[in-house]
Amino acid sequence: MDHKIGVYIDTGYGIGEALDIDALSSVATSEFHAVVCRAEAYWSDPEKLAIIRNDIVTENLTAVVIAGASPRVFQQEFTFENIITERVNLREHVVWCHPANDEDTQMLAEDYMRIGLTKTGKYEERPPFTDPNEKGILVIGGGVTGLTAALGAAEAGYQVYLVEKELKLGGWLNKFSKVFTGRFPYDELVDPPVEEKIKAVGANDKIRVFLGSRVFSISGAPGMFEVIIRPDGSWIEELDAIQNRWLAEKKAKANQGGEEPEPAQTSHEEAAKLPPIPETLDFEHEKVSVGAVVLAAGWRPEDPPGLEKFGYGSHPDIITNVQMEELASKGKLARPSDGREVNTVAFIEVVDDQIAHPWLYNSAVGSLVALKQAHYLRKTNPNGKAYIFYENMRAPGQYEKFYRSLQDDPGVFMSKGTPVGVSNGGSALTVRLKDTLLGEDIELNADLVVLSTGMVPLTKDSSILNLKYRQGPFLPENPYGFNDSHFICFPYETQRTGIYTAGCVRGPMDILSCEMDGMGAALKAIQCAELVSEGKAVHPRAGDESFPHIFTQRCTQCKRCTEECPFGAYDEKPDGTPLPNPSRCRRCAICMGSCPERIISFRDHSVDMIGSMVKAIEVPDEYAEKPRVVVFICENDALPAVDMAGIQRLNYSPHVRFIPLRCLGNINMVWIADALSKGIDGILLIGCKYGDDYQCHFVKGSELAQYRMEKISETLQRLVLESDRIRVHQLAIDEYATIPKLVDDFMERLSEFDPNPYKGF
Repeated sequence: MDHKIGVYIDTGYGIGEALDIDALSSVATSEFHAVVCRAEAYWSDPEKLAIIRNDIVTENLTAVVIAGASPRVFQQEFTFENIITERVNLREHVVWCHPANDEDTQMLAEDYMRIGLTKTGKYEERPPFTDPNEKGILVIGGGVTGLTAALGAAEAGYQVYLVEKELKLGGWLNKFSKVFTGRFPYDELVDPPVEEKIKAVGANDKIRVFLGSRVFSISGAPGMFEVIIRPDGSWIEELDAIQNRWLAEKKAKANQGGEEPEPAQTSHEEAAKLPPIPETLDFEHEKVSVGAVVLAAGWRPEDPPGLEKFGYGSHPDIITNVQMEELASKGKLARPSDGREVNTVAFIEVVDDQIAHPWLYNSAVGSLVALKQAHYLRKTNPNGKAYIFYENMRAPGQYEKFYRSLQDDPGVFMSKGTPVGVSNGGSALTVRLKDTLLGEDIELNADLVVLSTGMVPLTKDSSILNLKYRQGPFLPENPYGFNDSHFICFPYETQRTGIYTAGCVRGPMDILSCEMDGMGAALKAIQCAELVSEGKAVHPRAGDESFPHIFTQRCTQCKRCTEECPFGAYDEKPDGTPLPNPSRCRRCAICMGSCPERIISFRDHSVDMIGSMVKAIEVPDEYAEKPRVVVFICENDALPAVDMAGIQRLNYSPHVRFIPLRCLGNINMVWIADALSKGIDGILLIGCKYGDDYQCHFVKGSELAQYRMEKISETLQRLVLESDRIRVHQLAIDEYATIPKLVDDFMERLSEFDPNPYKGF
C-alpha cells in the first residue's frame, strides 16, 4: 500500500559532520517522495519528538523513518501509536566504523536510506490477531515447584488449575527427612516446608486442585488451550469397579425397599486396599481453558547401568541416596539387613567409567545430598563416621558454607577417589577405591554404602502433556532428556509457545532453586497469557503484533512449513494445507524461508519486502572497482554484535550492506538468486551460533539456514558463478571484535574473482 512517510535524519553523534546530509535528504524526497524530511540533532529529545508527533497529525503521516542511532536504542521514545516506525542505522553501521566524508561512506549511508524507505513502503495493513482471551494458568505437578508456581500465579490474581498424579500434594518433599534452610548461617537443616505450602494452596480460592489425576490432552494454543483432565488410570479402574458394584447394590436395595448401602462398604475387600478418596477429585473428565501452562512434573531417580558392580541389588546395606532419605526419615539410622545402628557410612559420588557408564544425570545436587546425609549421621550418632568419595565436590553459592561446616566436622572425611567395587565382609561392607588424594589404593569397612543417583526428568519417560499438535504430543528434547529450547536467554521456555518448564523437569535442582524456578515460570506464563490476549508475540520478539498470512490458493501441500517450524505453530487442514495457530507463533519467519512457493508473509516482513530491499541497493558498474556484498544477518545476536563493533569504532569494508532478518532460518533462496542476478558480488549469511554450548534464539534457525545453503550450488551453477561467493557464519553476541576480519577476509576472497557479470542488468 502507499504510505505517507516522514523522514527524520539525526545529525548528532558525528553524523552531520561525516555525511552529506543534503544528498541523504534528496534520497528521501526525490527518490522516495517523502512527505516530510527534516535533519536535526538528537530526535530522541522530548522537544524534537513533539515535532514528529505534530507532523504525524498535520501531514497525516502513516509511517516515520528515523535515520540515526541503532534501532536497539531509544525504542520507547520512537514508538508512535498506530504509526509504522522504521529505523535506519547511520551511527553504529556507518559513521562510527567508516571514515568521515568519504565517497564509500556516503554511498553506504544512502543505500541504507534506500533500504529503510523501501522496507517502509512495503508494510501492509493487517489487524492484529486478538482472539485468545483465556488467562488462567495450568500447573502440572504438585511438588515444591508446582506448589510455588500455583501460589505465585494465584497471588497475582490468576485462576490456577493444579494437577497432581498422586493423591497428596508435596511430591518429593513428603519423602525428604531434612532440607537446607537457605538462610544465614547456612549450616543447618530444617524440616521440609511442605505442609505450609499445601495449606496455603488449599486456602487460596484461586487454585483448584486435581489430585490423583493426569492431563489427558492439551489442544489449542496460548490464550485458548483446551485441557482435559482425567483421574489417574493406574488406580481409577479399580475404583470404578467398586463404585459400579456399590451402585448396583444401591439400586437392588432400592428396588427391594431396603436401606441404601454406604459407599465403599467394609464387605468390599478391595475398598480397604484403596487410598482415601480426596474431596477435590473429579471422577469424570474435566475440561478447562487456560492461557498458559507451567510444567513442573519433577523427576525420578536414575537407574544407570553398572550399579550392580557395586553390589546394589545383591546386599540390602548397599542403597541409593533416595533410599537413604527414607531411612533418615525414621530417626536413627539402622541397617536394612539386621536393624543394627549405623556407625560408618561410605558415600560414593563417582563411578569409574572403565567399570560402568558415567551417570548421565549427575549434578551438583548429588554432592549436596551426600553432604546433607552425612550431617544426618553425625546428628543422630555423635560417634558415627561419614566418608564421602567424589570426583568433583560441588557446593555452589551459599552451600559452600554448609560444605565448610562439614569439613570442620571431625567425623566427616572427604576424598577424591574412584570406587573399584564393594564386597561383603560379613559384619561390614568393604569398599575398595583407587586414585585417591592419598596417592594409593585403599579399602574401607562401612556399615552402609550409599550410591549417588542422577535426577531424570519425568518427561523422559512418558507423555505428560499429551499435546494435540501436528508435530506430536511431546515437548522436543535434547539428547539428555530435557526440553530443547534456548537455555541461555529464555531458560523456562520450551519449543511449544505458552508451555514453560520449571524445577527438576528442566534440570537437576535443589529445593530452593525449585522454588525460584516455579515463581519464574509462573511469571513467564502470566506474561504469555497477557501478551497473547493483546495479539502480541512472546519472547524473543515480545510485543510483535504480526502473524503469518498464507496465500493458500498456491499451496502445494508440501508440508515443509508444518515440519520445519520449531514451535509447532502449524497444524493441518483435512486437505493437507497448513493451519496456522497465530498465538503459537514466535514470529521467527522460518516458515517463510521454508516455503518453496513463497506464499507465507508477515505484514512487516515478507519475501517481496526483503527482495525489494536487496534490489534497492545501488550497484556500481564493473569498472568502478566498488564491489557490493549483501549480508543477511540475524537480528538476535549477530546484528547487535555489529552494533558493538561500531561502538568500538572498528573499521571494516564499506562495500557491505547489512539486511536484518528475524532469524537466519527465514532466509529464502529467491533472495540469493535476486541478489546475484542484480550484480551483487558476494553474499554473507550470519546467524546465531547453535550446538551444545550456544543456541539460536529460535532453536533451529541457524541450523536450517546452514542446511539450505548446502543446496545453493544449483542456483550458482545456473548463474555460472563461483560457490565461494556465498558464505555462512555463526556469530556470538560477544564476538564483535571478529567482524572486521570476517568481512575483510571475505572481501579478499572475492577479489580473486572477476566482478559479477550480471552488473548492469
